[in-house]
Amino acid sequence: MDRDLLKQRLEVALVPSVKGEFRVDSLELLTGGSAAQTWRFTLQRATGAAEYILRLAHEGSLFELAIDKRTEAAVQTHAVAHGVLAANIIHILAPEDQLGEGFVMDLIRGETIPQKILRQDQYRHARRQLAAQCGRQLAAIHQVPIQALPYLRDSSVAPQLAQLHAFYTGFGEVIPVFDYAFRWLGENMQPCDQTTLVHGDFRNGNLIVNEQGIAAILDWELAHLGDPMEDLGWLCVTSWRFGNNDLPVGGFGSRQDLYAAYESAGGRCVNEDAVHFWEILGTLKWGVICLYQTTVHLSGEERSVNRAAIGRRVSETELDLLALFNAR
Repeated sequence: MDRDLLKQRLEVALVPSVKGEFRVDSLELLTGGSAAQTWRFTLQRATGAAEYILRLAHEGSLFELAIDKRTEAAVQTHAVAHGVLAANIIHILAPEDQLGEGFVMDLIRGETIPQKILRQDQYRHARRQLAAQCGRQLAAIHQVPIQALPYLRDSSVAPQLAQLHAFYTGFGEVIPVFDYAFRWLGENMQPCDQTTLVHGDFRNGNLIVNEQGIAAILDWELAHLGDPMEDLGWLCVTSWRFGNNDLPVGGFGSRQDLYAAYESAGGRCVNEDAVHFWEILGTLKWGVICLYQTTVHLSGEERSVNRAAIGRRVSETELDLLALFNAR
């Protein structure tokens, strides 16, 4: 959509949610965003200016494993109301806004690029806190009441594995390591004794980090109900370490710090076998998502250098899976 038309429609859309006269300025499309477009803009009012983020779903078919933006906004709002660090949402787009699916939320300052978080000196203090902070935030997410979330799908292990396998086979690709991983996971399913809200994509890269640590948790489009151990396993997937493989929690911390903080903040007793299982499933899932991203690009549905670059990581996940199977 043309930037001027987007600005015009956004100003009209925000009228019910913003008091008094205002105008939208400095609308800027941010880099990245394979899951959704992210626009930063300034809201100018007589009382002053404030910056916000507009999250817009990509045009075309919805990623099969994701929830729609209206549902994502509802989950994020519910999590914030129960003490989880995430941005406050001020407006959810409606069909009459003619902008597609999306929502507007507060801009929270900080860094999201993992390589900067892991290597720049200004985040040295934060890095020492991050694993424990992740544990506390995951405990908070897993204690969010789920009675108000009946619209979320049940993605405990059996239905999730079946859905992921159907998604994978739909591409018509034969990847022997993936085929073996699906069989291993089917034969080694871990029991789930507690169903909670699961963020689904809690990892380095979806955290806004400042000099003190986590400022906010982003990207709730994979949220679902399921086993809380899933989030712990996903956070430890090798791809989210960004080269710091000796620090399994996001490339910045230890499992011991993560688990201890999680349990002390009210999370259930960590089942390390279940976390290992979910780390394998998470690695496989990321491999399938990489396959999806490159398929979208190659099919012409959405030509994107970002999607093509992610697609090359399919082979990385094959190596990671082999290492995990050899680890125990």
